[in-house]
Amino acid sequence: MNGSPIDDDEPPEHRRYAQYLRALGSVAETDEADLLAAVLRDEDQSMAEAAVNQHLERRAAEQLTGPGFPAWAAMTATVVGDRAFLVRRLREWTLLRSLALDGPWTEEELLTASDWFQRTVTTSPLVTSPAAFGLLAERGRTRRVRNAASRRG
Repeated sequence: MNGSPIDDDEPPEHRRYAQYLRALGSVAETDEADLLAAVLRDEDQSMAEAAVNQHLERRAAEQLTGPGFPAWAAMTATVVGDRAFLVRRLREWTLLRSLALDGPWTEEELLTASDWFQRTVTTSPLVTSPAAFGLLAERGRTRRVRNAASRRG
């Protein structure tokens, strides 16, 4: 017997997802683009995008304010291509970086961003922008965001 009965019942895409996360968790920076592209070629696109998003979240958080973020974000954008969710999440991490470093942003970017992004802005210790908190306190997408922004502003 190759595995326990529980393992035999696990769908193959679940095993691949776990394998992808392990591989992405230890990939060398020089091999990251190739591995991301390989994962995104998986036949189960939902699972593949979920694995890449998990990696994107971890890597973006690790290097958000570091000097390597712009190059990493550009590489990642090239690899994810036109996959709408991944493009949006990468754009929001880039906007979060701009807020954290007191860089440029627009009201429209902040107000049209996802609920996830607006909640992240209100809870991240890296973001200290009174203007962003004021805007979200007044016009955030949810009551939760508006309340949290009010407390930070």
